[in-house]
Amino acid sequence: MSIRRTADAPLRARNTFGIDAAAGLLVETDDADDLPALFADEFAASAPLVLGGGSNLLIVEGPQLALALGTRTIRTLDVHDDRAIVRADAGVEWHRLVMWSLEQGYAGLENLALIPGTVGAAPIQNIGAYGVEVGERIHAVDAFERATGVFHRFDPAQCAFAYRDSMFKRETDRYLIVAVEFDLPTARSIGAAGLKIDYAGIREAMGIASDVCDGYAARDVAQAVIRLRRSKLPDPAVTGNAGSFFKNPIVPLAQAETLSAEHPSMPVFRADDDATRKLSAAWLIDACGWKGRRLAEGSGDAGVSERHALVLVNHGAASGAELLALARAIAADVRARFGVMIEPEPRIVGARW
Repeated sequence: MSIRRTADAPLRARNTFGIDAAAGLLVETDDADDLPALFADEFAASAPLVLGGGSNLLIVEGPQLALALGTRTIRTLDVHDDRAIVRADAGVEWHRLVMWSLEQGYAGLENLALIPGTVGAAPIQNIGAYGVEVGERIHAVDAFERATGVFHRFDPAQCAFAYRDSMFKRETDRYLIVAVEFDLPTARSIGAAGLKIDYAGIREAMGIASDVCDGYAARDVAQAVIRLRRSKLPDPAVTGNAGSFFKNPIVPLAQAETLSAEHPSMPVFRADDDATRKLSAAWLIDACGWKGRRLAEGSGDAGVSERHALVLVNHGAASGAELLALARAIAADVRARFGVMIEPEPRIVGARW
């Protein structure tokens, strides 16, 4: 078996916040077939924290056990005239998959370019950006059930995808995703008319001034998204962060209408049905004056990005506890001023929200 074990394993390089934490024992494997034996033996009494790219974690206290699945293969399983089924292992870097698919002539993932993390984490959070959610592109998810030692295959309906949510997120410690298959249109078949470029900023970044986008391709959308993300979001390699920290809150229509009347500049979007609306968490946080601020207590390195109000940052020596305290203070201010509850996107390790 291809298993490696490290005691008191440092996790600073394994979480994009750059929090200085450690795992009592880190187990790494490059073969998903090792999982049944691992969970029948050393993980039988205690569930490990599964590590991917660490871009969706806020570590307040390091775990006793951690597991990293290092499988990193991408391949095309089937191609028809206008569609391809692509399979990627859980350990594949997400952005690598996006760019690989474009190189093969496949479209569909371009709006999700440059999102940090791994393929295995993508369905859990149902990652989304610029008008696209990954659940729209998923063909199947292969996952290992920890308690039974059985591998399962789930279709999109069984995954129960919702806004930044899925069955895997709701049952956090039940399944471990080992691979994901994607149903992607070929770039030739989708054409310029099939590109999703109406989300704020994409047309401008592509230099499109009208509704006509002939001559543009999925690769052009990806490059525009990359430019947008780099202009708005701090680089985790430079300033520790986990991207957007809070989910956009969904509220009843009546509440949204009342808030909109009181705050005409507040962005309001249609949610999943006519009875609800989605609000901009970034606008709410900015309106409370948090953009660019730091938490006064502790190291002083836990703050909110000056570039985007949704992004909490570690300016150097912030602890997970300090970042959590900052997030709670922000949420409390938003609730006090607007009567709206905002919730974190990242998984909080070693504490409760």
